[in-house]
Amino acid sequence: MAITAPLIGTFLVAKRHAMFADTLAHVSLAGITLGIVIGVNPVLTALLVAVVSALLIEELRRKNLSGETALSLFLSGGLALAVVLIGFKRGFNVDIFSYLFGSIATVSESDLFIIGILGIVTVLTVKMLYKELLYTVFNEEMARVSGMSTHMLNFVLTTLTAVVVVASIRIVGVLLIGALMVIPVVTASLISKSFKQTLLLSVVLSLCVVITGLFASYYFNVPAGGSIVLLALGVFGLVSINKKGSW
Repeated sequence: MAITAPLIGTFLVAKRHAMFADTLAHVSLAGITLGIVIGVNPVLTALLVAVVSALLIEELRRKNLSGETALSLFLSGGLALAVVLIGFKRGFNVDIFSYLFGSIATVSESDLFIIGILGIVTVLTVKMLYKELLYTVFNEEMARVSGMSTHMLNFVLTTLTAVVVVASIRIVGVLLIGALMVIPVVTASLISKSFKQTLLLSVVLSLCVVITGLFASYYFNVPAGGSIVLLALGVFGLVSINKKGSW
């Protein structure tokens, strides 16, 4: 997850869709609670709900609805649906809290298998479509004129975002996954000179803060997700101070 989160986050930040991950995280919470209510693996129901929502958001954006407006609709709607579904379980329980804030100790073997498969699919897809996605992100109109199916490429990117969000929820949590996808990317962009450098450096930074955060979580007995995000913010602060405001 330390690799796939900034990998997709780099494209989202470049496209000015940094809030997309947060929106899908809140929508995924509705999918998680749905899985708990009906007795199905919550990761699978969250994945289904997140992918469908991502495709609907992209379709609304394509029909000239403001991107921020579409995100606001789904963010508030997903959270409202989650609250209603939680009501059927008579309030919050331990399972819900582990998804909200992340708990690596609750990751089961089946979760690990699903996360591994989703991560591999994400990396391979980005590798195969890297040039097309890059072109679409920076100049969608020109990419369309040159014959690329920008509509399909946007669908691919939104679907991959949904996949990464759902796969990371168990470890980082619904409330923090957006930070893991954005903060390392923003930090890397301060000291990189190209998109590719930003992508690679953001992955390196993400690996460092995730591994260090997990150690800190273990030794200080604090939630892993919070430790990881705070470390990422600390690194961003140090880098931005050293850049002396050039960004």
